[in-house]
Amino acid sequence: MRVLLLGSGGREHALAWKISRSPRVTKLWTAPGNPGTALVSENVALDLSDLDGVARFAKDEQVDLVVVGPEDPLVGGISDRLGDLGIAVFGPRQDAAALEGSKAFCKEVLVRHRVPTAGYRVFTDLNQALSYLQSGARYPLVVKASGLAAGKGVVICEALAQARQAAKAMLEERVHGKAGSTILIEEFLTGPEASCFALTDSRTFVPLESCQDHKQLEDGGTGPNTGGMGAVSPNPMMSTRNRDAVERQILLPTIHGMNHEGRRFQGVLFAGLMLTPAGPKVLEYNVRFGDPECQVLMMRLQSDLVPYLEACAKGSLDQLEAPEWDPRPCITVVLVSGGYPGSYPTGVPIEGLDEVEVGDDVQVFHAGTARDAEGQLVTAGGRVLAVTCLGDDLEMARTRAYQVIEQIQFAGKTFRRDIGTAAIEILRAYT
Repeated sequence: MRVLLLGSGGREHALAWKISRSPRVTKLWTAPGNPGTALVSENVALDLSDLDGVARFAKDEQVDLVVVGPEDPLVGGISDRLGDLGIAVFGPRQDAAALEGSKAFCKEVLVRHRVPTAGYRVFTDLNQALSYLQSGARYPLVVKASGLAAGKGVVICEALAQARQAAKAMLEERVHGKAGSTILIEEFLTGPEASCFALTDSRTFVPLESCQDHKQLEDGGTGPNTGGMGAVSPNPMMSTRNRDAVERQILLPTIHGMNHEGRRFQGVLFAGLMLTPAGPKVLEYNVRFGDPECQVLMMRLQSDLVPYLEACAKGSLDQLEAPEWDPRPCITVVLVSGGYPGSYPTGVPIEGLDEVEVGDDVQVFHAGTARDAEGQLVTAGGRVLAVTCLGDDLEMARTRAYQVIEQIQFAGKTFRRDIGTAAIEILRAYT
């Protein structure tokens, strides 16, 4: 099988690493890829904003399956282009990708199909938003950009002044461009967060193992929101009862609801949840694997990933058995550039990575890296590397990860030192 993987981040390195291990794959390209994906696939310099160019490459190279990593090409309609050429693609078509492309649309779907979620209001006019914030709103609340904002379009507001500032920044100053031309003002939900994933061909869905993301930049869950500073799997808060509730009350009605609306969803459905005292509620949907959740999932997945990707694309998921998982927990800790998620330098040399002994239990997935003219590995983004480790228990996995982190050096290296500690405390409380 000839496979083309689209993307260039840590999620794509993890997917490339897993796909490359499949005996069914005879050729794997990653576009545009990064120095990490180059270790397990052939990088090809495609511009993912040029959807027709990507489709031409896939047709010319007789690609059997395209796996779409990031959300932008999906929202832009890459699956439609490829599907029209008869090329199998893992990832929803444009009409279904709107679940992530428009948070306002996503909320409408959730409400129509009675999927538990936070109460909300939608605004496109700043004055109307400010009027609501000053009169009818209850604090704390959440202000969200409706469109794609790379995980940075969410502001938790404790009081009016902060909410006014967030609304003004999005609607008037356009800090997120078109993504913030429509905003949601949402009820603030309390409880632990959880990331849940399901593979689906629109008729059958296969739940994957649970994860716990760490969004905030600083220890203790403080500081600005980021694309993700680390993750653990499994999530100790995802009890059997919670898993059942997610499948019955959230995943099933969403997938069936999208079918009912003529927006068949195939690919991976990623539900960002809040485990509230009233049960799991949807914070948002994504239509691709999470980053860094993908890293821990790929490390724990023992089954060949490729048959599941192909079955989702071709509508044959019901013919496969449930995937097998490594029972051991996994942790990933993201190393970011100094200044992230604000402005940060690039081209900073990375040292020590060659000395890390990687294998089935330890991987360092590249995210924002590049090679300079001399071949030196340098930083090329905000999130640089994801150190990902399995362990007999979470404490062992965590110890391994932070030992590896000490081996890797670059100026401005920033990371959270508490990834996994909350999960460990929960596990101790139940033992």
